[in-house]
Amino acid sequence: MEQLAERIANQDQRALARAITMVENDHPDKLALLSAINQRKQGSHYIGITGSPGAGKSSLLDHLVTQLREQGKTVAIIAVDPTSPFSGGALLGDRVRMHKHFTDEHVFIRSMATRGSLGGLARATKDAIRACDAYGFDYIFVETVGVGQSELDIMKVVDTTAVVLTPNSGDVMQVFKAGIMEIADLFIINKADLPGVRKLKNQLYDMIHMVGHDGFEPVVLEAVSTDEAQGFDRMIRSFGKHWAYLEETEAGARKRQNQLKQEVYDLIHDSLYKDVVTMIEADESMQAALNDITDPYQLAERWLKTWKGTNDG
Repeated sequence: MEQLAERIANQDQRALARAITMVENDHPDKLALLSAINQRKQGSHYIGITGSPGAGKSSLLDHLVTQLREQGKTVAIIAVDPTSPFSGGALLGDRVRMHKHFTDEHVFIRSMATRGSLGGLARATKDAIRACDAYGFDYIFVETVGVGQSELDIMKVVDTTAVVLTPNSGDVMQVFKAGIMEIADLFIINKADLPGVRKLKNQLYDMIHMVGHDGFEPVVLEAVSTDEAQGFDRMIRSFGKHWAYLEETEAGARKRQNQLKQEVYDLIHDSLYKDVVTMIEADESMQAALNDITDPYQLAERWLKTWKGTNDG
């Protein structure tokens, strides 16, 4: 695992792709690999791009990558897509939508299936980000499936969260109700060449002031993701301002520490869940009880006690 992590740090994209596959498939040596990768972090900027389906996130990201490459920056994109109910793999792979960057050796694009993750993010997303960080990309973008009640998980894995909206879509109220207002660092009004931009901007500013923010106040930007691309220079500068805020303030340090704390809890949760499920699947009487279940509360409590008793011994 040390050798594989070293190859990633030496910018071997085959090694990077292999490591992410191992993480996704729960390879037995996954934790050793991730520990070795974590020791080689190089300080990439993690940026989440989220928003409802149809907001043009992929087109916007495509133009953003083009602009960053013109500045000589290296970019990784982790596109979290819906899961196929048949194969378990990712639908709508963004490598197809971002075809012009596919042959660029300084751009790495990986589609990941949500695989049933309630937060809209693949369970291995954070691990994939760490692997890309160890590789040394300047920017790591995470594009999510779409805004929803449970998709606030994006804020747990990135430094900067950008929410993409479009004029006259009615998205702003959904964003407000879903709680995205509290976690967004930037609002990007895509398709800003359409009518309704001023109204949407006013709604966003009103809600930003209604919610209130300690420290960094979210920025509202406009962008056009057609051949006549507009707004991307300012967008990149805004990413830089938020990065500086995280680097230079106590609030930024607290945010990152809270992310690490939450990651510890998530790792414990995943490990305990796997242990309990493994115990149940290995016991025929437990499997039979699942097929004849009437009270899930008592059954879960009894099995947790069984698992604790087995591990205490």
